[in-house]
Amino acid sequence: MDFSAFKWDYFTFMLHGFGITLFVAFLSIILAYVLGIFIALLRYARIPVLSKVLAVWVDIVRNLPLLLILFFMYFGLAEMGLDMTPTSAAITGLVLFESALISEIVRSGLTSIPKGQSEAARSSGLTYVQTMRYIVLPQALRRMIPPTVSQFISLLKDTSLAVIIVLPELMHSSQIIYNQNYGITFLVLFTAALMYFAVNYPLSMLARRLEKKLAN
Repeated sequence: MDFSAFKWDYFTFMLHGFGITLFVAFLSIILAYVLGIFIALLRYARIPVLSKVLAVWVDIVRNLPLLLILFFMYFGLAEMGLDMTPTSAAITGLVLFESALISEIVRSGLTSIPKGQSEAARSSGLTYVQTMRYIVLPQALRRMIPPTVSQFISLLKDTSLAVIIVLPELMHSSQIIYNQNYGITFLVLFTAALMYFAVNYPLSMLARRLEKKLAN
């Protein structure tokens, strides 16, 4: 293994790819969080037909491989005339997949709030929307923070699957480098692992600390 063959240009190229990884992950988790909350609220409200349709949709998406969804977004939709860039296909696929998972986190948070609080709020004159906004949702969101952070960690790692649709993220950049020089494959992959670890480990520590804090 030739350590001198690993040039500074390789590191900056990987760093650029990691920047794309973080951008895609950050944007996807925000959009997925908003969509997940919306889906969870509609299911929690038990709107006839709609809540059941959403429940079926969530179950379908949760039981599909993320890789299949990414393939469908990039290759499948292209056959139907809807061409997407690797970045937009990756973000769309991640948002659809993660929103289904987050909606379950949110729904669990909502159902964990005693119904007596909602009934008391409604009996005091608050509307359903006001009850959710001021009473139920703030408490539920607080309880959802640790699992949401953990889900963000999973999403950040899942972006590596987008290498299959040629998203220029960290693993794609790494692949380009070690394909040009097989003698530094270990160094390239080890550097990529350190980049993921540098972000995911502090986030995992944050999730653990929040869980302990909320448990007390």
